[in-house]
This record gives sequence, structure tokens and C-alpha cells, in this order.
Amino acid sequence: MPKTISIALVGNPNSGKTTLFNVLTGANQHVGNWPGVTVEKKSGQLKEDKHVTVQDLPGIYSLSPYSTEELITRRYLTEQMPDRLIDVIDATNLERNLYLTLQLMETGVPIVLALNMIDLVKKQHRRRINLQKLAYILGVPTVSISALKHQHLDNLTHLATEEPSTKAYPYPQYDPRIESALSMILDLLPTSLLQSQRRFWAIKLFERDQIAWQAFHLTPHQKNEIEKIIASTEKIFNDSSDSIIVNARYDLIAKIIQLAVVDLKDFSVSISDRVDQIVTNRWLALPIFVLVMWAVYYLSIQTIGTIGSDWVNDTLFGAWIPNAATNALNALGVAAWLKGLIVDGVIAGVGSVLGFLPQIIMLFLCLGILEDCGYMARIAFVMDRIFHRFNLSGKSFIPMLIATGCGVPGIMATRTIESEKDRRMTIMLTTFMPCSAKLTVIALVSGTFFPHNSWVAPSAYFLGMLAVVGSGIFLKKTKAFVGAPAPFVMELPAYHLPQLTNTLKSVWYRAQAFITKAGTIIFLSCVAIWFLQSFNFKLQMVDQNHSILQALGSVLAPVFAPLGFGDWHATVAVIAGLIAKENCVGTLHITFGGSQASFINALQATYSPMAGYAFLVFNLLCAPCFASIGTMYKEFGDAGWTWRAVGYQTLVAYMSAVLIYQSSQLFSAHFSPIGLAFATIALGMLIYGLFIKRESLNLDIHLAPKP
Repeated sequence: MPKTISIALVGNPNSGKTTLFNVLTGANQHVGNWPGVTVEKKSGQLKEDKHVTVQDLPGIYSLSPYSTEELITRRYLTEQMPDRLIDVIDATNLERNLYLTLQLMETGVPIVLALNMIDLVKKQHRRRINLQKLAYILGVPTVSISALKHQHLDNLTHLATEEPSTKAYPYPQYDPRIESALSMILDLLPTSLLQSQRRFWAIKLFERDQIAWQAFHLTPHQKNEIEKIIASTEKIFNDSSDSIIVNARYDLIAKIIQLAVVDLKDFSVSISDRVDQIVTNRWLALPIFVLVMWAVYYLSIQTIGTIGSDWVNDTLFGAWIPNAATNALNALGVAAWLKGLIVDGVIAGVGSVLGFLPQIIMLFLCLGILEDCGYMARIAFVMDRIFHRFNLSGKSFIPMLIATGCGVPGIMATRTIESEKDRRMTIMLTTFMPCSAKLTVIALVSGTFFPHNSWVAPSAYFLGMLAVVGSGIFLKKTKAFVGAPAPFVMELPAYHLPQLTNTLKSVWYRAQAFITKAGTIIFLSCVAIWFLQSFNFKLQMVDQNHSILQALGSVLAPVFAPLGFGDWHATVAVIAGLIAKENCVGTLHITFGGSQASFINALQATYSPMAGYAFLVFNLLCAPCFASIGTMYKEFGDAGWTWRAVGYQTLVAYMSAVLIYQSSQLFSAHFSPIGLAFATIALGMLIYGLFIKRESLNLDIHLAPKP
């Protein structure tokens, strides 16, 4: 049997590592999560040789455990010890990428350098990289590739799968005074430690890395001796030990660049930089972002996506499927109640949700293109500037961006935020962003009450962001969250044409998840809703106005009267939305009944346009689905904080919907004293929360340790 070889892909974010992984493994991929954490784990077999396993490690900048990704990568390299490392380097940013390269070489794992995007280096005509000199100086095999254009990948796989050289491993050599200190620390390390890893751990001990100090059971004498070595070296360099190592690495990188890179001309502004001067401009960035999101929702909700949704709603689930099902059930002599369950319950409910699939696919396609071309990274940069002004961490925007697909992974993504306060706040606010499930409500309200207004759908996105910013202002005044937000550092990748296959694959996975949800959770919910609206408490089949559902909805309906939709239809739709937000649409369709056209007419006859918009606002901002609430509980590690988060979101949703609906009533001179009183209270609470300076509210409770 051929020997199995394990290869790990390592590199900075945006170095093309994932693109290379997809090319090398093709369809032979397995996706999961790393044990104990929510960071995605990708592995696969090499297309040309199934005995070669390829592991795609998270993108990192260093092996210092400052983030979850860095900790995962470091543990994998030191504990699981792959046979080879492929260090994927962005050749257009060689200096920055080599900082990680030196640290990877320190681990003792045989390494191959893959200089990716070498075609861009040649196109820029700024510099020429001498691969032979670079390989000679570092002492490691080096190859230039273009993962996107599949160039020189055969050379890379050959170097990565051949037997490593038998000569001594090429550890980076630093200042002789540092090498002397490391040599003395090496003599104090346990003899049981692998020879190839001794230098890596010596450097980590020298840096006073806490994980390294805890990993070894050093005697008090050993600890004292190592501290003396570090202290004397710090005195010689007049600097802290970790800064000494950082400076030593950059000094070595400077020598490498001087010997292996030839600058062809002085620095000039690239096309990508020129675009960024406009896209990230202090005054233009936000208007451009608003126009981009308007275009995304216009294509998804108003035009292309709507064409597909109209066909699915009116033709597929409006005529073909229900007519065929009715004829088949009549031919089989099925009982009336069962026929009602299948046609009026399952087909009508699930069909009303799946009818929005074309719009969701179009939205995901647009967002995927924006992400793949590099624009979404600019949005994170722009929002960081805005978030910091309102006491939020820029890192909070990344989970919120993920939450536009689904709130569950968005909440999970908060684990990359180091500050516990910022992390807790982000968990509370992430689900304010409209996920794909809420898009069904957005599309329903937009298409039903505002068919000719292209700003209603994108306004939901901006309203979610406004709720996040306003909450940041308020919550930072409380004892639980007071303090400066953590800094946010990110790299802006160069603009490039989206890779269509990657974008389409991402759209397919998200659409598949939506369809699966419709066939499971939504299906069961539709069955339950149909049963409750078809039977009374004596389990007798009745019309919906005397049903269990009507009775339950009527009890809670007065709560939503100030919001403009205080009837049992909308009330039970809101409650069903806690199971899955798509249920809001399915429940309304089941309770109102009829074809898609008659359903729309019934909505327009029952609710005013602003009542419909208030319904949208409330479901956009209120407590998320049960799956997201469960994820909140898991990430908080505390039931008290979970209830506070859910209560806060619901209160914000109620206040926002009351203000919007009652303001419209006031302007149209149709307001009621009770509704106006509710709006006044909501406005007073809003002003107090945003503009009154206070730090006395204590929301802090005991939290379990971060999982």
C-alpha cells in the first residue's frame, strides 16, 4: 500500500489558500468544525493521488495565539504534525507574508513555499522576484504558482509529495546574541521533547508565551534560569523579549528582500488603490455602499428575482402542483380533511416559502460576487470607521455580515472577537441583520404593499444596521459593556474578477440549506398550523374563525394593536416565526387561504401599507428563531444573558414598529390616543437610551467561562 501523506496549507488571509485547496482537491472535500470550536475545518484528498490528504488551515498572520484561528493552526502543527507544509504566499505582498513563513520554519515541519499570484507581480511591472535566490537563502523548496489560473500546480504537488531532504533542517538564524539566549534555553528544555520542535518552543518561552509556559512542567530552578536568560537579553537590546523576536524576524526579512527582489520602478499607485480612494473615501464610502445595496435588493426583490418568484408562486405552486394534487387525491377518494391538509396546509404553506427561493438565490449571487471581487472587505473597513465612532468594535461587522445568510453561523463567528464585552454585545446585536429567512418577509411586504417602491427592501438592511449602531450607543453606557472597543486590523485584498464556479457553489449550498429547511421545519410547522386552524378545542373540524389558532391568536392580538396588525392572523404568524422566520409567510398564507392572488388581495384589504411595514420591522428586529436563540445560549454559556438578549431585541423591535406605524397615523390624522401614548413612551425611551449619559444600569451577571 502506498504511504499516506498529510499536507497542510497555511497562509495569510486572502493569499489564495482556499482557491488552491479547491483546485488541488476538487470534489474530494470534507467540511466540518474543529473539535470544540466553530471555525470551519476543510480537508480533502489530492485529485491526482487519493493517498495524499490536504488540510486547509485557517488564514492567519502569525503563530501567536491571539485569535482562535491562530491557536487552531498552532495546535495542529505542533500536536498533529503534518508530513509537509505548503506555505501559500501572496507574491504581491512578499514582506508581510514572509513573517509567517519564518515562524512556520521554526516549527520544524518540512515546508514548501508556494508564491501565489505571481502573474499579478509580472503584470504590475514593479519588481522581479528571483525564486532561486529566495529558495537558496531560506533553504526551502520554492515554486511560483497561480492558483486561480491553475499555473505550475504540478510542480507544487511534486515538491510537496517527494521525500524531504536528508540534510539539516533550515531553521531561520537571527542575531547571534538572540541565538546565544535560545541555545541556553534549549539546554533547559525537557529531553522528551521532539528534536524538530525544540527550537520553536524555546522561542515561545523566550517570548513569554503563556501557553508555552503552561505546556511544560518546568521546575522552579528551570523557570528561574530561563527568566534570567530573558532578562539579560532584554537588558542588552533594551526591549521586551517578544519585541526582540519580532524585530529580528523583520531584520531577516529585509535582508531576504534585498537579496532576492529587484525593484523595477518606484512605488506607484495601483488600479486597486485608485478604486479604494473612491470606494473607501470618508465622504463617498457610505453613499456608494447604500447604492450598491439598493442595486442588490433591486435585482433580487424588484426585478430578476421577482420574475422567478412570480412564476413559482402563480404557476408552479399556484396552479400546477395544487391542481395536480387535488385531481390525484379526488381520484383516490381521499377524505376531505386529509385533502385540506395536503393542499391547503402543506402545499400552500411550503409553496409560499419556496416561492421566494428565486429572490433568495439572486440575493446570494449578488452578495457572493461582491465578496469574491473584494468589495465586502471594503464594507467591513468602512463600517469599522462608523462602528468605532459609536463604541462598537469593527470586528463585530464580520459576524453580522455572515448573519445575512443565517444567524446561527453569524453568532458562532463572534468567537474570533478577543474582548469578552465586545463579543457579548455582538451576540446580542448580530441577529438584527436580515438573514435569508427574513428575506421572505421582506419580499412579501415589499411586493404586496409597496410594489413600485424599490427602497423598501434595502431599507430593511439599513434599519438592521441602524438598530446595531443605536444599541451600541446605549449598551456602552451600561456597566456590562462600558469601555473602549477592541481595535480591528484587516487586510484589503486587491480587486479581481469573481471566480464564477466558487460563487455558484456558495449560492448552491445556501439555496440547498433553504430548501432543506422548507422540507423539514417549515413542513412540520405548516402541518401544525393547518391543524390548529382547522379544529377547535374539542377536536371538531370547524372554520378558522372558531379554531384553536383563532382563539390563541385573539388572546395576544391586542399586544400588537399599537403596531397596526392587532388581529389573530398576524399574531400567530409572529409566534410561528420563532420556530423559523419563513413561517411568518407560510402561516399567513394558510390562515388567509386561497390562491396567491387572493392571498395578496386579502393582505391588502386587511392591513394598511404602514401596518405591513411595521410587521416587517417587528419580525426583522425581534427575537430570532429558536435555532439562533439556542446558539446564543451556547455562546453566552448562561441562561440569564440569553433571556436578556432576547428581551432586549424584542423590546427594540416593539419600540421601532410602534414609532413607525404611529408616526404614519399621526401624519395622516388617524391616530388613536392609546397608540399615541405608546409611541410617546417608545420615543422617550429611545431618547433616554441614546442621549442621556449614564453608566449606572447594571446588566452584568455571572458568565460561564468562554467555551
